[in-house]
Amino acid sequence: MDGTAADGTLSTDGTSATYIYMDGTKGWTLLQDESPGAAGESYISATGGDSCGTSGNYKWHKFTGPGTFCVSSIGSGSPESDQVSYIVVAGGGGGGVGNPAGYCGGGGGAGGLREGKNSNDPYTASPLDSATSLTVTATGYPITVGGGGPAPNTTQQGGDSGSNSVFSTITSTGGGGGGANAPQPNGAAGNTPPFSPPQGNPGGDGPGPTRANAGGGGGGATEAGQDYAPPEIGGRGGAGATSSISATPTAYAGGAGGSGGATAGAASPCGTGGIGANDGTNASAAGTINTGGGGGGGQTPGNPAPTNNASAGGSGIVIIRYKYQ
Repeated sequence: MDGTAADGTLSTDGTSATYIYMDGTKGWTLLQDESPGAAGESYISATGGDSCGTSGNYKWHKFTGPGTFCVSSIGSGSPESDQVSYIVVAGGGGGGVGNPAGYCGGGGGAGGLREGKNSNDPYTASPLDSATSLTVTATGYPITVGGGGPAPNTTQQGGDSGSNSVFSTITSTGGGGGGANAPQPNGAAGNTPPFSPPQGNPGGDGPGPTRANAGGGGGGATEAGQDYAPPEIGGRGGAGATSSISATPTAYAGGAGGSGGATAGAASPCGTGGIGANDGTNASAAGTINTGGGGGGGQTPGNPAPTNNASAGGSGIVIIRYKYQ
């Protein structure tokens, strides 16, 4: 090649090159190099996040708390030169608590989940993928990661909502707190404000003034929370969603189970919400941190045992991914 008896090697993913045969002396010569980073084609360069990693030609940044996604330069010559995929998960809601008269608290709702995947990016997105990536410029993007809503420590009180998570124009809403049953027997609506695909689902219903000892489950990313079941079975939390944006399949935004006198509501089947309390025999569980899971519902705090307490929602997360070579 180029007059020498040497082989040429293409060793980078995505490399392509065009050669032309010159003559018997010079042999083949390189006409055009279209490998990543070659002249005429470049990619995003950025910093930020609590951790980052690579998968093939793609890089991801994970924010588990507030920070800044700093884009130092964008690329050129590629459809992905200024596009990023993202997942933005808000904090989950805290579980609600009942009172000594026999009411049980509902499970907290999962934090809102919004995801947008670049169509050229090969990772497996969640079912809530909007199929629309974001365009970035060379600037800093403040990141907000929502905290989980706390659970109350007084009787017959609903849990607090989680806090919003924000990246650029994308805002995911904090999950709703679990109800206290008697004054709040109906599950919250979910997907508020509305987006398509939806960022969340409704919570399940409790029995209300009938005083049955059970609460509804919190809504999850892909499924509504289940209603309580007579006589005293807490509703299961709604299912979350799994995305591989950070190269490993990870579940996010699962709803929490409501508390129950006979049987506590289970946590979400796909996700990260906590289980509800069960008459002093098992404690509720908090939503998993940095997944936006809801907190399990409780009964009267400390009566008859501390295991009757409700639990807090899990904090959210923001992950940003792009082609870097």
